[in-house]
Amino acid sequence: MRKVFQAELHQIGEQLIEIAQLVSEAMDKATTAFESADTELAQDVIAADARIDFLQNDLDERAIDILALQGPVASDLRMIVGALRMSASLERMGDLARHVAQLARLRYPEHVIPAAIRPTFVEMAELDKLIATKVKELLETRNLQLSNEIYAHNARINELHAGVFKSIAAADWDVSAPITVDVTLASRYFERFADHGVSVARKVTYLVTGEWQPSAPLN
Repeated sequence: MRKVFQAELHQIGEQLIEIAQLVSEAMDKATTAFESADTELAQDVIAADARIDFLQNDLDERAIDILALQGPVASDLRMIVGALRMSASLERMGDLARHVAQLARLRYPEHVIPAAIRPTFVEMAELDKLIATKVKELLETRNLQLSNEIYAHNARINELHAGVFKSIAAADWDVSAPITVDVTLASRYFERFADHGVSVARKVTYLVTGEWQPSAPLN
């Protein structure tokens, strides 16, 4: 029975990695569609989100079955509860990548972001892609240096996000209300994607060390 239990735990870990890989691919494609107004690529992201949702639901059902049937304790219990919470964060990251793609599709053939602040969004997108890649690597390796890198990328995204709102509030901001809404939403999507990456990193750190880090930056 113990071997079966460990195999089930391993499968949950592998499924988390699979979801993280799909999330990374989704954000990579979504940001490309966002920056190039590529509706076909955007549609690919939107359609592929169903796979992330399915895997999250399947993982959660497996984890709940283990809790009900195996009665895990101590570190095994932390792993299962952590997996449930991480799967929710990863699923939300997939949703946010889909939202980015939906903005690109909505505004086609125009670009979502005005040229004047486009470099800010290019940097945010690159940082989010790095976070997604590092989240997957962290789940695979449990190398906590990756957590520190994720926190640093998130801090920079928070700075860029605040800068977007300063630009919108500036006296020389002269774009239309619909574009302003798009800019605001897009900035929020990128910022929240990073926050969920931090959430996963904090939970992996807890699984490895047994210590919670409430001071890890989230906003």
